[in-house]
Amino acid sequence: MEQSPEREGLFDTGGLRGSVSHTPYSEISQTRPSWTRVLVLAGVATTIGSSLPVGYNIGVVNSPAGVIKLFCNQSVLNHYGVVLHEGGLDFLWSTIVAIFLVGGTIGSLGGSFFADKAGRKGALIVSSLIGTIAGVCFFASKAANSFEMLIVGRLLIGVSSGLITSVMPMYLTELAPGLLRGSMGVLCPLGVTCGVLLGQVLSLEGILGNEDYWPHLLAFYLLPLASCSVILVFLPESPKYLFIIKKQPHLALKQLALIRNTKEELLDHEIQELKLEEQDNDTEGEDWSIIRVLGDKSLLLPLLLVCSLQAGQQFSGINAVFYYSVSIFQKAGLSLLNSQLATIAAGCCNLLMAIISIPVMAKFNRRSTLQLSLVTTTFFLIILGLAITFISHFSWMPYLSIVGVLGFVICYGIALGPIPYFIGSELFEVGPRPSAMALGSMANWGGNFIVGLCFQAMLMFLGAASFFIFALVVVALFFFVRFYLPETRGRDPVQIAALCKRGFSSRPLDSPVNSASTVDTFSVTEKEVV
Repeated sequence: MEQSPEREGLFDTGGLRGSVSHTPYSEISQTRPSWTRVLVLAGVATTIGSSLPVGYNIGVVNSPAGVIKLFCNQSVLNHYGVVLHEGGLDFLWSTIVAIFLVGGTIGSLGGSFFADKAGRKGALIVSSLIGTIAGVCFFASKAANSFEMLIVGRLLIGVSSGLITSVMPMYLTELAPGLLRGSMGVLCPLGVTCGVLLGQVLSLEGILGNEDYWPHLLAFYLLPLASCSVILVFLPESPKYLFIIKKQPHLALKQLALIRNTKEELLDHEIQELKLEEQDNDTEGEDWSIIRVLGDKSLLLPLLLVCSLQAGQQFSGINAVFYYSVSIFQKAGLSLLNSQLATIAAGCCNLLMAIISIPVMAKFNRRSTLQLSLVTTTFFLIILGLAITFISHFSWMPYLSIVGVLGFVICYGIALGPIPYFIGSELFEVGPRPSAMALGSMANWGGNFIVGLCFQAMLMFLGAASFFIFALVVVALFFFVRFYLPETRGRDPVQIAALCKRGFSSRPLDSPVNSASTVDTFSVTEKEVV
């Protein structure tokens, strides 16, 4: 049956209901999803040990910038006999900050290679090793009086972070049963959000963001990274990777039984699904390089969806809002310290929404939730832009600007924050998935770099109108999602691929027809959701 987007309910879980067609793609996880101990352990270990360090290194460098700049100036003087003036010092500091984003882009592209060659879990272990080397560079930089070690450390932790954001959502969603894919997928942005907040708190001058302890501050993420990396070694590899890519069916089924906490003979439906996915992958060929994915016209639409959502996450202005929030709170009458604390409170709201997104992704459809997030985010961006524009004209405008900041953060966290991270694992089959996820992650890091590079110039020439530009980007993303993003919750990626294979001529909002390559919409009731 065709479902018109105009009739789609905002939180319509009924879009997945209907008569069940017993096709080869019906999987046991559609009827008996459960949080097993292995799934919980994998989620906790990767969230704390992998994605938390990513967010930590995003949020940790702003507050201690002054004391680290002084160190850099002294290091340059001792090594090269040159005193950097303000412009040169600002350029050096911008390099230290921005090279993290460059590393993230490089790491994202490397995610495709490592995910296929070393495995999903293996790629995360590689990222942990790179992150450990970076932490050592941070910790030793002051003792060695070497600003170069800071640059190398930021580059390496960027590479590690890029690997994590491209591989971790894929790993977790491939471990999870169908109805828990969304809940597992949002653990990556949950860790990033938690890491940003932790970095903001620890970087306060009264804690570690001072002249004595800034090396300890920069290297602090090594504690969760090292402790959880030990657990990561003992976690299972993705059964889909082992079965379809590595051609190790016996090991794959053993791992799948361990993850599901059941016997292999009770996994007939999932085994059949793995065999059919393997056939599809073999038909297409095994070598799904980034070049091949970019050149395959049948993958154009899902690839554009993944990249636009990942880049749109950054072009929505989330980092710009956090950057501007301290001055907004100051104009509302708060002191500098209280403004920093209020910004941390906004970070707490962001973290709270990331936690709430776990049950939301299990219960509600992706399309509806994402559209709600985009509409409300646009509204609060406009409110924020207007409030800042007229902040000196009316006494109540500063308070409206605070509402704009908090409202934006909350609405962003509903779906625009978590969904782009894992949507690629639901839009792509196993073969092209690593390359697609890598390209999406690269779009995210690239968008972050462009916004960071251009935002100061935007503020200079446009002022508060910069937020209207962000709002326009979100509106454009809303219409793209509205017309072209199929509902992925509860559907097999093979089915989604069939809906999107004709590019912009596709009709991805249609329900799939019965054929050998597609399946009917799965029947899902709320009592089946765990």
